[in-house]
Amino acid sequence: MSYDWLKEEKAPRVLVQAVKQLGVTEIAGKEHNPVILGWARELKLASVYNADEIPWCGLFIAYCCKMAGLDVVDKPLWALSWSNWGNPVTEPMLGDILTFRRNGGGHVGIYVGEDLTHYHVLGGNQGNAVSVSRIAKSRLYKARRTAWKVAQPVNVRKVHLAPKGVITTNEQ
Repeated sequence: MSYDWLKEEKAPRVLVQAVKQLGVTEIAGKEHNPVILGWARELKLASVYNADEIPWCGLFIAYCCKMAGLDVVDKPLWALSWSNWGNPVTEPMLGDILTFRRNGGGHVGIYVGEDLTHYHVLGGNQGNAVSVSRIAKSRLYKARRTAWKVAQPVNVRKVHLAPKGVITTNEQ
Protein backbone atom coordinates (compact mmCIF):
# COMPACT_ATOMS: atom_id res chain seq x y z
CA MET A 1 0.00 0.00 0.00
CA SER A 2 1.31 3.46 -0.83
CA TYR A 3 1.37 6.10 1.87
CA ASP A 4 2.91 8.78 -0.38
CA TRP A 5 -0.05 11.08 0.39
CA LEU A 6 1.45 11.58 3.86
CA LYS A 7 4.18 13.75 2.30
CA GLU A 8 1.51 16.33 1.42
CA GLU A 9 0.13 16.63 4.98
CA LYS A 10 1.24 19.91 6.60
CA ALA A 11 0.13 19.07 10.17
CA PRO A 12 0.24 17.90 12.90
CA ARG A 13 3.90 18.75 13.27
CA VAL A 14 4.76 15.43 14.93
CA LEU A 15 3.44 13.63 11.84
CA VAL A 16 5.37 15.92 9.50
CA GLN A 17 8.58 15.14 11.42
CA ALA A 18 7.86 11.41 11.40
CA VAL A 19 7.27 11.30 7.65
CA LYS A 20 10.73 12.82 7.11
CA GLN A 21 12.23 9.71 8.74
CA LEU A 22 10.39 7.07 6.68
CA GLY A 23 12.83 4.41 5.54
CA VAL A 24 15.42 4.84 8.32
CA THR A 25 16.52 1.27 9.09
CA GLU A 26 18.60 -0.29 11.82
CA ILE A 27 21.81 -2.03 10.80
CA ALA A 28 22.18 -5.72 11.66
CA GLY A 29 25.36 -6.77 13.44
CA LYS A 30 28.00 -4.77 15.27
CA GLU A 31 27.35 -1.53 13.39
CA HIS A 32 24.51 0.81 14.33
CA ASN A 33 22.63 3.34 12.25
CA PRO A 34 24.14 6.75 13.07
CA VAL A 35 20.78 8.43 12.42
CA ILE A 36 19.07 6.40 15.17
CA LEU A 37 21.98 6.93 17.56
CA GLY A 38 21.84 10.64 16.66
CA TRP A 39 18.24 10.76 17.89
CA ALA A 40 19.45 9.42 21.24
CA ARG A 41 22.18 12.09 21.39
CA GLU A 42 19.69 14.84 20.51
CA LEU A 43 17.46 13.68 23.36
CA LYS A 44 20.38 13.32 25.81
CA LEU A 45 19.73 9.57 26.03
CA ALA A 46 22.99 8.30 24.51
CA SER A 47 24.20 6.98 27.86
CA VAL A 48 21.27 4.53 28.00
CA TYR A 49 20.56 4.08 24.30
CA ASN A 50 23.71 3.01 22.44
CA ALA A 51 22.69 0.27 19.97
CA ASP A 52 19.95 0.15 17.35
CA GLU A 53 19.07 -3.42 18.38
CA ILE A 54 17.53 -1.93 21.55
CA PRO A 55 13.80 -1.36 20.86
CA TRP A 56 13.53 2.19 19.54
CA CYS A 57 9.86 2.96 18.89
CA GLY A 58 9.72 5.29 21.92
CA LEU A 59 13.01 6.93 20.92
CA PHE A 60 11.56 7.62 17.47
CA ILE A 61 8.39 9.23 18.86
CA ALA A 62 10.45 11.28 21.34
CA TYR A 63 12.67 12.57 18.54
CA CYS A 64 9.67 13.49 16.36
CA CYS A 65 8.01 15.30 19.28
CA LYS A 66 11.17 17.23 20.12
CA MET A 67 11.69 18.27 16.48
CA ALA A 68 8.03 19.38 16.40
CA GLY A 69 8.53 21.54 19.50
CA LEU A 70 6.37 19.28 21.66
CA ASP A 71 6.97 17.90 25.13
CA VAL A 72 8.58 14.50 25.56
CA VAL A 73 7.40 12.12 28.30
CA ASP A 74 9.55 10.96 31.19
CA LYS A 75 11.16 7.62 30.29
CA PRO A 76 10.46 7.99 26.55
CA LEU A 77 12.19 4.73 25.66
CA TRP A 78 9.39 2.81 27.40
CA ALA A 79 6.62 2.68 24.78
CA LEU A 80 3.78 2.63 27.30
CA SER A 81 5.09 5.85 28.90
CA TRP A 82 3.52 7.57 25.88
CA SER A 83 0.07 6.56 27.15
CA ASN A 84 0.35 9.57 29.50
CA TRP A 85 1.33 12.13 26.82
CA GLY A 86 -1.00 14.87 25.59
CA ASN A 87 -4.76 14.49 25.98
CA PRO A 88 -6.71 11.23 25.96
CA VAL A 89 -9.02 10.51 23.02
CA THR A 90 -11.49 7.72 22.38
CA GLU A 91 -11.48 8.05 18.58
CA PRO A 92 -7.94 8.24 17.14
CA MET A 93 -7.32 10.61 14.24
CA LEU A 94 -4.46 11.69 11.98
CA GLY A 95 -1.33 12.46 13.99
CA ASP A 96 -2.48 10.95 17.30
CA ILE A 97 -0.02 8.93 19.35
CA LEU A 98 -1.17 5.33 19.79
CA THR A 99 0.18 2.90 22.36
CA PHE A 100 -0.25 -0.85 22.01
CA ARG A 101 0.40 -3.86 24.18
CA ARG A 102 2.62 -6.60 22.76
CA ASN A 103 4.38 -9.71 24.05
CA GLY A 104 7.11 -8.46 26.36
CA GLY A 105 5.95 -4.83 26.62
CA GLY A 106 4.45 -2.18 24.43
CA HIS A 107 4.71 -0.30 21.17
CA VAL A 108 4.08 3.32 20.22
CA GLY A 109 3.42 4.96 16.87
CA ILE A 110 1.43 7.62 15.05
CA TYR A 111 -2.05 7.15 13.58
CA VAL A 112 -2.15 7.67 9.82
CA GLY A 113 -5.39 5.82 9.16
CA GLU A 114 -7.46 2.75 9.74
CA ASP A 115 -9.44 0.02 8.07
CA LEU A 116 -12.19 -2.07 9.63
CA THR A 117 -9.87 -4.16 11.84
CA HIS A 118 -6.48 -2.42 11.95
CA TYR A 119 -4.88 0.96 12.58
CA HIS A 120 -2.29 2.06 10.03
CA VAL A 121 0.60 3.23 12.21
CA LEU A 122 3.73 5.17 11.29
CA GLY A 123 6.36 4.12 13.78
CA GLY A 124 9.96 3.29 14.44
CA ASN A 125 11.21 -0.25 14.88
CA GLN A 126 8.44 -1.71 12.74
CA GLY A 127 10.23 -4.35 10.70
CA ASN A 128 13.46 -2.79 12.02
CA ALA A 129 12.65 0.44 10.18
CA VAL A 130 10.58 3.61 10.27
CA SER A 131 7.57 2.39 8.34
CA VAL A 132 3.80 2.20 8.24
CA SER A 133 2.33 -1.06 9.50
CA ARG A 134 -1.14 -2.30 10.30
CA ILE A 135 -1.77 -3.12 13.97
CA ALA A 136 -4.95 -4.81 15.18
CA LYS A 137 -7.38 -2.37 16.78
CA SER A 138 -7.88 -4.90 19.59
CA ARG A 139 -4.28 -4.27 20.74
CA LEU A 140 -4.78 -0.52 21.29
CA TYR A 141 -3.92 0.46 24.85
CA LYS A 142 -4.43 4.25 24.71
CA ALA A 143 -4.72 6.99 22.11
CA ARG A 144 -3.44 10.50 22.87
CA ARG A 145 -3.67 13.81 21.03
CA THR A 146 -1.37 16.82 21.12
CA ALA A 147 -2.34 19.40 23.71
CA TRP A 148 -2.79 22.18 21.13
CA LYS A 149 -1.54 25.61 22.19
CA VAL A 150 -3.68 27.48 19.65
CA ALA A 151 -6.11 25.29 17.75
CA GLN A 152 -6.27 21.79 16.36
CA PRO A 153 -5.19 21.67 12.69
CA VAL A 154 -8.10 21.27 10.29
CA ASN A 155 -6.59 18.14 8.75
CA VAL A 156 -6.80 16.16 12.02
CA ARG A 157 -9.42 13.66 10.93
CA LYS A 158 -10.32 10.00 10.67
CA VAL A 159 -8.63 8.46 7.65
CA HIS A 160 -10.28 5.37 6.16
CA LEU A 161 -7.88 3.20 4.17
CA ALA A 162 -8.03 -0.07 2.26
CA PRO A 163 -7.16 -3.16 4.31
CA LYS A 164 -3.80 -3.57 2.61
CA GLY A 165 -0.24 -3.43 3.89
CA VAL A 166 2.05 -5.21 6.32
CA ILE A 167 0.36 -6.49 9.48
CA THR A 168 2.58 -6.56 12.53
CA THR A 169 1.85 -8.54 15.67
CA ASN A 170 4.93 -8.13 17.87
CA GLU A 171 7.07 -5.08 17.07
CA GLN A 172 10.64 -5.15 18.41
